[in-house]
Amino acid sequence: MEPATIERYGDELFDALSMGKPICALTDREPGITLDDAYAIQERLVARRLAANGERIVGKKIGVTSRAVMDMLGVDQPDFGQLLSGMWVADGAVIEAAAMIAPRAEGEIAFVLKKDLRGPGVTMVDVLAATDYVSPCFEIVDSRIRDWKIRIQDTVADNGSAGAFVLGEARVDPRKVDLALVGMTLEKNGAVATTGAGAAALGHPGHAIAWLANILGCLGVSLKAGEVLLSGSLGALVPAAGGDHLAMSIGGLGSTNIFFA
Repeated sequence: MEPATIERYGDELFDALSMGKPICALTDREPGITLDDAYAIQERLVARRLAANGERIVGKKIGVTSRAVMDMLGVDQPDFGQLLSGMWVADGAVIEAAAMIAPRAEGEIAFVLKKDLRGPGVTMVDVLAATDYVSPCFEIVDSRIRDWKIRIQDTVADNGSAGAFVLGEARVDPRKVDLALVGMTLEKNGAVATTGAGAAALGHPGHAIAWLANILGCLGVSLKAGEVLLSGSLGALVPAAGGDHLAMSIGGLGSTNIFFA
């Protein structure tokens, strides 16, 4: 894809984000778009947001970590996006639903690093040793693609459909909990909306972080101490709208909650 085309689509996604108006899928307009093209568009989108809003990159998010979603999108690996400081929402805070297009909530495990990780060759053991703590986390995804009619290239270009994220207050040593076996329950307005387990994220959330470190390492990029890394959804996505209260708990890790106005 030509650089001018990459910039045009990145700018289009930035405008969709800024104005809260969805656009048609890129894959409908560019049938030959590759994942490399999509990541280049993501880079343009993030650069526009950093320049416009004075934000900074605070971490990464991993998506498409379950086999069911991989099969749905026709891929055999996850994807990733950038977490920006403006996406970080306090536990128990209020999110303005009207500022998003079609938000959906995911229950995840967040890793916060205490030392750098650089692939290739990073293992789950390396990830756990490099992690300061893990916390329960809401990721609020929000596609700028109309009606969530996305393929993998669409969501990658759209920065992994990143919207916002909320970290619970608990900070747990990941070596003291079997993160593959922990159970997750997400409630919407007091009723259970979805459940899941740590194994939903590539069999173990630590494997997802290792995958990310190795993919980025091949590009000469390290995961940095202090970064927040979202390891992937543990259950089905839950749509959210104004007036909703979402609460999520993960066994051994604690809980978090968020309100939508």
